[in-house]
Amino acid sequence: MAQQHLDPTDPAAGAVTGDALARYLRAQATEFLRALRLHRETGGNAGAPARGYPGAGNDGAEESESVDAARALRRSARRISGSLHTFRPLLDAGWSEEMRPELAWLSGTLGLEHAYEARLERLLLALHRLSGATAVSVRTVDALVAGRASPGGRPAGATATRERGSLTVGAAKAGALLERQLTLARTRAHSTALQALGSSRFHAVADRVALLASEVPLTPAAPATGLAGLAGAAGERLTDAVTALPLVTAGHPYNAEALVHGLSADPSPHPQDGPWHQVRLLLRLYRYAREVLYGGDAPLDVRLLTAGQALNRHRDASEAAAAAAQAARTPRITPATAYALGVLHADQRHEVEAARFAFQQAWQTQTVDAP
Repeated sequence: MAQQHLDPTDPAAGAVTGDALARYLRAQATEFLRALRLHRETGGNAGAPARGYPGAGNDGAEESESVDAARALRRSARRISGSLHTFRPLLDAGWSEEMRPELAWLSGTLGLEHAYEARLERLLLALHRLSGATAVSVRTVDALVAGRASPGGRPAGATATRERGSLTVGAAKAGALLERQLTLARTRAHSTALQALGSSRFHAVADRVALLASEVPLTPAAPATGLAGLAGAAGERLTDAVTALPLVTAGHPYNAEALVHGLSADPSPHPQDGPWHQVRLLLRLYRYAREVLYGGDAPLDVRLLTAGQALNRHRDASEAAAAAAQAARTPRITPATAYALGVLHADQRHEVEAARFAFQQAWQTQTVDAP
């Protein structure tokens, strides 16, 4: 099977120059400012805390708008930062190098709270699935542990059994432990986001983006320079990174090596995950480069879409597995709780392998044979 080369351009795309980059950056800066205005109009909650969080209880519509505003801020910040990276030879070097890390800081800070919330939901759903139970609310898990309620309408304090539809004691306690840890992490991320959005550092970023909405610091040669070469280079970097992945291993739905050291005392990230996360980043940069080239007329690339979805699942599962492993290292937990967390960790590592397999299948569906 021949090496596949990404071609982000059609024959006419060579005429797309730095002017298109300037239009794209101005549009993204405008989106950023619009999201910032919406954020301020909705009280600046940046995604108000949900169930049980301090400060919960605000109007649901306002909370939803605030969450949408924070998401839009992240989305535009990522696109501006990614475009500054891909097309940096066409931009003022000093300005670009100062902006990129600040936009990355903002996007990462605003994304943490949602990441912890999604991770908790994923792990609790997996616990219920592994226990043979239907999905129930987090409060039901808490109630089970506290003895206040139980599935199936049994009296409060009844012992959970291993029958289908019931949570085991270990799974219930594992769920409660994960909720405590991830809720605390989310609360801290929420506070960090609020502090960031009120900081002088953020205001400096917002001021620079406001200037970008009206004036893009292109180099003198940029308006006459084609973008196809730089976008193509982004595609080549992605292709090279994919080629370096262990796709032969990922071509099988099970990879036993992925479980090695999963629950070891070493809290460092799983050694197999890094290259896959890098491919996810490069795929995102390539998508943004296509947006710059084609504007609003970018053709739908199903392969990129499905490959990106698989990589997102890979990221979510790998981070969920790490959270389960970290919870399993909690001192003085019961053997049943540790066992449930170990099963949960293994389940999420299997999900990682399934996502890698899905990516491999998506990526090779349109491979072109060598001439």
